[in-house]
Amino acid sequence: MELILQDLRKSYGKKQVLAGGSFRFEQGKIYGLLGRNGAGKTTLFNCLSREIQADSGSIKLMDRTSVRDLKEDDVGYVYSLPILPEFLTGYEFIRFFIDVNENVIARRGEDVDGLFDMMRIAKDDRHKLLKHYSQGMKNKIQMLLFLLMKPPVILLDEPLTSFDVIIALEMKQLLREMKSDHILIFSTHILQLAADLCDELVVLHDGKLSRVSADLLGRPDFEQQVIELFQSDAEGEAGAAGNGMGH
Repeated sequence: MELILQDLRKSYGKKQVLAGGSFRFEQGKIYGLLGRNGAGKTTLFNCLSREIQADSGSIKLMDRTSVRDLKEDDVGYVYSLPILPEFLTGYEFIRFFIDVNENVIARRGEDVDGLFDMMRIAKDDRHKLLKHYSQGMKNKIQMLLFLLMKPPVILLDEPLTSFDVIIALEMKQLLREMKSDHILIFSTHILQLAADLCDELVVLHDGKLSRVSADLLGRPDFEQQVIELFQSDAEGEAGAAGNGMGH
């Protein structure tokens, strides 16, 4: 399975945020999306999740037998600040979610406690109101929804940045376990996290997407190379490509 972006463009007034971005994302890999603040990472994610419409270009999902337009239901968007019904307990919410989505859910007969065990959520916490959950626990609940629904594409907006060490390690392990069945793309500004977790890194710069060479990932000056790309102007992009960046 592949997610194929072709010549994606999006402008707000006179400001062009996406300027012909093209890329192919493959199932079985974790992709880190890097870019400076304002580079358009959120705009790209919103186009992929169909929250906004791109001005032009195409977004396709290709499997073994077909190529089709990406649909809203194909995408799970893990927000950095999840919005959950805080008047329910974690257990009540997951039970409710399974019941209302029973016709499309990927794991219909799943034991709710077994799901919480898988997410390493303690038994005492399962019956607490969601409003008392930490941000890390709320993100675990959010991830659990996508494990149930199994959308082909999962987008993660700045994950792990505010978690404690234990939850961050658990979430990283979960993402590694999930990647075989999904296309995982997460945006981050933490270069070391991206290098540690990702199979491939993608840079969004001047509205276009570029792959970071696998050779560059292992170099001691990896972070400096990426920083230099962010700082370069349009004329400097060719030089950056010579140091291991390519479309």
